[in-house]
Formats: sequence, C-alpha cells, structure tokens
Amino acid sequence: MSPLSSTNPPPWEVLNLLAHHLDPKSLAIASCVSKSWLISFSSDQIWQPICTTHYPSLSNLKLTHLSIPYHRIYAVAYSATKRRQKPPSRPRLFLHDLIFAIDLRTKNNVPLLTIAKPVNELCPDANGVFKFDVNVDDCEGLEMVELSEEVKIAWNVVLKGWGGAFTMMDCEGKLSFIPGAEGWFSEELPSPRCCSSGICSRRGNGGKARVEKVSIGMLSIVNWRYVNVDDGLRYLQHFLLPNDECWCHGV
Repeated sequence: MSPLSSTNPPPWEVLNLLAHHLDPKSLAIASCVSKSWLISFSSDQIWQPICTTHYPSLSNLKLTHLSIPYHRIYAVAYSATKRRQKPPSRPRLFLHDLIFAIDLRTKNNVPLLTIAKPVNELCPDANGVFKFDVNVDDCEGLEMVELSEEVKIAWNVVLKGWGGAFTMMDCEGKLSFIPGAEGWFSEELPSPRCCSSGICSRRGNGGKARVEKVSIGMLSIVNWRYVNVDDGLRYLQHFLLPNDECWCHGV
C-alpha cells in the first residue's frame, strides 16, 4: 500500500476511528493539520464522552446551549482548571511598606493608646501568618481603664509616604483577661476576609487595668485561620496601591 499523501488523505471514517484512541491534547494537535482533520477531530461524538468524564457539570450546559460544541466546552473548562492551579503572583506590596496605626480609647472617647509603627518593627507570628503583636509596655502615658468599661479600637494600615490608607477595624468591645483569647472581629472588610484584634491587659488595683499588648491579624472566614503574609499583602495592595487589579482566592 502506498503511503498516504496530502492529495489522498485518509477517509473520515479512518480519522474517526483513530480519534477514539487519542487523548485530548493529541486531538487538539491533530485538529490543526488541515480543515478536514479539524472537522473530523472536533465532532461532538468524539468530545462528548471526554468532556462528560472530565468536566461533567460544564458538559450539562450543552442541554441549554445546543450550539456550543463539546470541544469548545472542554477547552474553556481546561483553561479554567489551569488558571485555578496556577499559583498567585508575588505581591507588589511588602511589609516594610506598611505602618500600623492603632487607636484605643474608652467609649466616652478618653484616649488609652495611640500608636503608629512600621510593620517590620513589630513582632511577627512564628508560623508565617498575617498576625502581629504590638508591645506597648514602653509607651508613656498609658491610662488605666475600668474592667467593666467598653473600649473602642481603630486599626488603620498606612502606606509609607501616605500614598494610601485602609481601615482594617473600627469597633467596640471589652478588655479580655483570658490568655490567648481573641478580642474583636471587624465587619468592615470586603468578603471573603476579616481581621481580628486582641487586647492583652494587665490587671491593676481597684478594678482597673492597663493595656500591655495588642495583637492584630487577618483571618479567612472560610476556615477561620489566619492567612499567610503573602495573601494578606495581596489583599491590602488592592486598596493601597493605585490601579491594582482585584484579586480573588476563594479566598
């Protein structure tokens, strides 16, 4: 039998038979050979079982959009899967670019603590998550507060040089004396993130206390765990850096 030439291509029945033994990548490559191969290797008869096996939920869209070929549905689903598996890009924002500005006062607006510190001077969490401790023992003029009195806390993240600012928290609550207990959760952040803040107080005399440490961090409401530093920076850069594209994890 003489070899097949471009002027004597194999009949479509042969191509169709061969197609059922090829994987999706080989089918896509074969479809680029010629127009006749494209028609043969792109038929719904070939791609329907492949699409149904790999992406059943998207394959069902064929029931409502009959004009969409199965090979197109597979291509779209495959591209979406690859994008989902691709690790996010490195954040354009760095910890040394940020200043945490914290203001703590009584509900009657009596100031208890006002501090602004570069993030790289704070105590980071040993697990590499977006959680920081602010020790305020060395701050002068700290007032004592009644244990039963509610306090207000505001936490702002400021870009160095005042190129931007974002309010992470602005809420009210009571001081906690339970070791390791979380304090308050912000309701201000856009979904799917939230932040937390804890106030560590030292019991004083006469039913009063003085703040000695503030813990602040960013949690994912999906699993109630602190996000890692890179995820926290990617979130903040959307609000602090100009013309930054919105990022989404499922976060």
